[in-house]
Amino acid sequence: MMKEEVSSSVLEHVYKAEERLKDVVVKTPLAVNNNLSAIYEASISFKREDLQRVRSYKIRGAYNKMATMSQEELSGGVVCASAGNHAQGVAFACHTMKVKGTIFMPLPTPGQKLEQVKMFGGEYIDVILFGDTFDESKDAAMRFCKEHNSVFIHPFDDPAIIEGQATTALEILEQAEGMVDYLFVPIGGGGLAAGICTVFQHLSPQTKIIGVEPSAAASMKKALEKGKPVLLEKISRFVDGAAVQQVGEITFERCKNILHDMATVDEGLVCETILSLYNKDAIVVEPAGALSVAALDKYKEEIKGKNIVCIISGSNNDITRMEEIKEKALLHAGLKHYFLVRFPQRPGALKTFVMDVLGPDDDITYFEYTQKNSKEKGIAVVGIALKKNSDFPPLMSKMKEYDFFVNYLNNDPALMNLLI
Repeated sequence: MMKEEVSSSVLEHVYKAEERLKDVVVKTPLAVNNNLSAIYEASISFKREDLQRVRSYKIRGAYNKMATMSQEELSGGVVCASAGNHAQGVAFACHTMKVKGTIFMPLPTPGQKLEQVKMFGGEYIDVILFGDTFDESKDAAMRFCKEHNSVFIHPFDDPAIIEGQATTALEILEQAEGMVDYLFVPIGGGGLAAGICTVFQHLSPQTKIIGVEPSAAASMKKALEKGKPVLLEKISRFVDGAAVQQVGEITFERCKNILHDMATVDEGLVCETILSLYNKDAIVVEPAGALSVAALDKYKEEIKGKNIVCIISGSNNDITRMEEIKEKALLHAGLKHYFLVRFPQRPGALKTFVMDVLGPDDDITYFEYTQKNSKEKGIAVVGIALKKNSDFPPLMSKMKEYDFFVNYLNNDPALMNLLI
């Protein structure tokens, strides 16, 4: 369909955003992934926004928003709140447009993202770390705006931001060979999804758009269930690029009648996907960047023989997180198990555990034991790696048979704090 045939004023704003961004953003590739195409018997392509100038799609919305502002608005400086990727987009725009920016980021923000923000913004930006979540940082940023008469650059709930992100969809339709049957898009606050829905609603309404969220921060799924955005009381911060307690009012309205389905993905599966993409395809993604691919297995029957696009939204991953990512992946796959184990305080107890309880391929990877002279028996935390998850039932059976078993720890939410 030619641009001239499209009468939607909303879509025309997207085309104007595309023109503003033509010398700013990279037209990232839409590349077929042969490994996954073979596994799912479909044509599966990746829209590689991880190859964008700031290694995520967020530059599109941030730059477009600032490019639509007047000089008077820009003169008072801009403020944003972000877990990392939006901050990099704003920092890049501030440096390019010579505008003063103040960027609020949560205290647990990965160091790699923090350093990238400072690098892109240089002397034009100040970074303030505040709060444990994006939403707490955003509240602090809004207060700062009122005190300093600055303009807040919202990470998702702003028409100009959405229109910038929507240029991703224009590129997909231009690059795709044939109709896109399914499009998997990660969702945090909903800015990218709202932009995708805006374009595909008019230019490819047959495409089924699947939104994907981390199961521990499923704010769009909850909003769709309740019929309006709602604040989640508690979320996990692990998938930091999509860890948002409440989706936007505007993004919800644009998504609610167009999203074909919502999928949620466990953190362990996200970690498995990160490692798989790296090992099989040499693609480095952050947790949010893996969401769209991680959801494919839930739709494996639906997508057979179809033309599928997954948006790889970002690659700003911190190498220091790899141990946690590996650990979560092994736990999810059932290949790593942690126990409280009771060892009698007598010679040979550990030898009995190793020789008679462990299987031939089992390996002790973690052992923490404190002997107390006043006790007849000592308790240890023991981590055991398996070659295959079917080795777990006989391991558990033998631990109980030999009276070593006290408790199983994999389902304890405090486990990761103990290990990493």
